[in-house]
Amino acid sequence: MAADFPDIQVIHRGFGGSGISDCTFYLDRIVIPYRPRMIVLYAGENDIAGGRTAGQVFEDYKEFVTRASQALPRTRIAYISLKPSPSRVQHMAAFQQANELIRRYAAAHQRLSYIDVFTNMLGPDGRPRLELFVADGLHLNRKGYELWTILIADHLK
Repeated sequence: MAADFPDIQVIHRGFGGSGISDCTFYLDRIVIPYRPRMIVLYAGENDIAGGRTAGQVFEDYKEFVTRASQALPRTRIAYISLKPSPSRVQHMAAFQQANELIRRYAAAHQRLSYIDVFTNMLGPDGRPRLELFVADGLHLNRKGYELWTILIADHLK
């Protein structure tokens, strides 16, 4: 993100394989001390792929928001939606359900925003756009990250 948004001070706190509850667990250590103006949260896909339901992901998201808001009452929180990955097409319905629950919740709260990357990552056939992913069908390639940069930019102002 720092390279994609050179005019914004970015502190990367993401860690691979994490779920939303992991982000909440480490919040006091990896986010709160920095007192950010905004938190951009991207998590939840590993949760569903690991057996959690869309409803559980939503509850975990609300717990993250509650904890972050208690410690940082002026900090905005932007949630990057779960993405449709070719390697996880079997979870797309659950991803969409979790996304919709989070989108509605964020819309009802002034300091929360929802960044929809899911919709723009689908082809005309409703399937994930393969050209946005590396060979594993899970992680984004440069073209995928370029799309995300465009979709995320407006939310960082």
